[in-house]
This record gives sequence, structure tokens and C-alpha cells, in this order.
Amino acid sequence: MLSAQETAKIYHTNYVRNARAVGVLWTIFTICFTIICVVVFIQPYWIGDSVDTPQSGYFGLFHYCIGNPITGELVCKGSALDLGSIPSGAFKTAMVFVGISLLLIVGTIVCSVYKICAWMQLAAATCMVTGCMIYPDGWDSEEVKRMCCQRMDKYTLGNCTVRWAYILAIISIMDSLILFFPAFVLDNRQDKLLPEDFQVEEKKGIDYYKLPSVLARPVFPNRGAVCREQGCRVKNPFLIFLNC
Repeated sequence: MLSAQETAKIYHTNYVRNARAVGVLWTIFTICFTIICVVVFIQPYWIGDSVDTPQSGYFGLFHYCIGNPITGELVCKGSALDLGSIPSGAFKTAMVFVGISLLLIVGTIVCSVYKICAWMQLAAATCMVTGCMIYPDGWDSEEVKRMCCQRMDKYTLGNCTVRWAYILAIISIMDSLILFFPAFVLDNRQDKLLPEDFQVEEKKGIDYYKLPSVLARPVFPNRGAVCREQGCRVKNPFLIFLNC
């Protein structure tokens, strides 16, 4: 049977190797999700015209362009800073939820705790889902009907078509859900990698846990102080700081 020190060393090596691999994948997907959210929020290509629409144009969350019926030139309106210029209340609400989703996912970049990042990413996915579901409720606005047709109604596109930004928003939801699970894996990896048959050992009067714990940390009120006095061998020095 391996000693506590050898077990901790093997555990720490496996933890670092696995955590780095999963962490790299998680970081890549997080960066991709952030870029997707920025593009989805600012691009006005959620719905647009087709060959059967009376006028050309396209709509986003807040910015939209409609063709002039006489000259055919696109007339663009709408701003995120001017809610009165947004043609529908549903578009305004969808913009708010997608904006919150964007802020949450940007927050995960500066967050250093995986479990907090996981919950933020799940909340970002929920906000994005809400925004995507509310957005079609504004398809019955007069501006949208003027471009598509009068048969346009809530959740009915008429002669218009769904554009790539709306599809990208749906893809971002799946990306966020993918990110949610690795973040929890990274947070819980430490306990799962420790062997369950780890036995209690007595060393210099300090008892060690039998069940999975933080590198078989010693049991005492002020762990950091006693470790420094007794010379405990802990492979991760940062854990001593956490236990002080």
C-alpha cells in the first residue's frame, strides 16, 4: 500500500494533467462563446427579406434597415442607446436579455473560481434562450410588416426569412451548455481523483482523513500554523494558505 506522501504525489500529478487538458478546452470554448455573443448582439441580421418580400431590409435586436419603396435605398434606424427607436417592445426585451447574457459570459473571463463561472455560464444560456424566445413576439410590429407583408404576425415570418445572426444565437446556447459541465468538472476534479481506499495514517501526531479530501489535509483547528510547526509535507503550497 502506498504511503500518504506517495498517494498525494500521484494524485497531484493526475490532477494537474487532467485539469490542464480540460481547462484548455474550456478556455477555448469560452472565448468562442464570448465572440459569438458580441456578434449576435451587434449584428442586425436576425430576420431579413426574401425574393417574395415587397421591400428589402433586415432586422436585428435594435438596429434595422428597410428599403425605400421608390429609390430602393436602405434607410437604417435604431440604436441600443435610444430605446424609442426600436420598433417593438419585444425587441427591446430581447436586447436586454441578450445583453445580460453577454455581460455574464464576459464576467467568466475575469472570474477565477470554476464553480462561479459555471453558474454564470448557465445563467448566460438562460438569458440567451429567453431573448431568442421573446424576439419573435415583435414580428407583428408595423415596421416589420412593412418589409415582409401584412400577413406577418407574432411567431410567423410571412415572406421574410431567419438570418444567420438568429441561428448563431441558438448555436451560442448549445455552446454555453457545453461550457457549463467542464467548469463543474474542473471544480470537482480534485476530490474525484483521490483514491477512495486512502487509509488513515498517523504521522507526528496528526491524523489524516480516510475519505477523499484536499490532498489528505491534516485535521486541526489552525491547519496552516500547525503545518508550519510540524513540517507537514503538502504538495500544493497554496492549500496551506487556504487552510490558515
